[in-house]
Amino acid sequence: MHLKKLSLFNYKNIAEASFDFDAKINCFVGKNGIGKTNILDAIYHLAYGKSYFNPLALQNIRHGEEFFVIDSVFEKNERDEQIVCSLKKGQKKVLKRNNKPYERFSDHIGLIPLVIISPSDQDLIIEGSETRRKFIDSVICQLDNQYLQQLIHYQKTVAQRNALLKYFALNHTFDKETLSIYNEQLSVLGHEIFEKRKHFLDDFIPIFNKHHQAITNSAEKVQIVYDSQLSEKSLLELFEEFLSKDRALQYTSVGIHKDDLLFEIEEHPIKKFGSQGQQKSFLIALKLAQFEFLKQQSGVLPILLFDDIFDKLDETRVSKIVEMVNDDTFGQLFISDTHPERTENIVKSTHQSYKLFNL
Repeated sequence: MHLKKLSLFNYKNIAEASFDFDAKINCFVGKNGIGKTNILDAIYHLAYGKSYFNPLALQNIRHGEEFFVIDSVFEKNERDEQIVCSLKKGQKKVLKRNNKPYERFSDHIGLIPLVIISPSDQDLIIEGSETRRKFIDSVICQLDNQYLQQLIHYQKTVAQRNALLKYFALNHTFDKETLSIYNEQLSVLGHEIFEKRKHFLDDFIPIFNKHHQAITNSAEKVQIVYDSQLSEKSLLELFEEFLSKDRALQYTSVGIHKDDLLFEIEEHPIKKFGSQGQQKSFLIALKLAQFEFLKQQSGVLPILLFDDIFDKLDETRVSKIVEMVNDDTFGQLFISDTHPERTENIVKSTHQSYKLFNL
């Protein structure tokens, strides 16, 4: 699995650019603000149908322009796949595979397994539970298209239940039977999503622990804990228990949309008790575990994007990554960096083929 060609038109700060890539390592080097991260984001966009860094689609169009186009050719299972993503102002985003538009973007997720490691991953530690839920969901969705449909259905049903609770409050009325219809639907969907998240983490956490021990030489004890209200009670029990609260708040206060991952070091929150170096090690282990999990489950080597991470790592951590590249742990690698010499020295030490793009 690798990306052969990429063409960009009016994507973020890039007016027009085209690249032919090496099947192993590709490096984008240049000053900050020149567009290195935007190229990586365009590759991410092709895999997930959206930007990693900017969820507002229109803001990915170059300033003053009316549209953007990302055109690409991937090789997967010895055949070429042309993937094109485009957006014009006032219209819906279009995603095409071999000139055929997808009716649902969700049908595309998983075709191109891909992992990005970026300084913005720090959000997984410092932001709220939604960011960590999105991380779990994005990994599972790459392997289970039905899971994505279940999530979409669940979120729509929560929105309908919330609208009903607001209607009750505005009209000073209440109909438990109507509410129970949504409760039943959410109970079934919520249980299925909870079980899939639980099963995923049972497989994922040991892989994470292995990578963390390798990066840190087992210097510290860390753990990931799945925090879900459904661990103790069924969703129907929770709806009954929190009915008064939901009516007062006019929204659904319990369910799998409240799940969280607790990141801990020595049994304390890493957000408060972990140093910057410890947090970086945790996040890199998390993303390398994501990479290995996708590789194991899909049988395909995912594409790996390193966004400006060599600037944030000490030599020991860099050497660990270089070892993994030499072991053929990784497939195709894309790297952005501000220091051409440093990047070239690192990739030369891997003894793999590479291309360096000076921007």
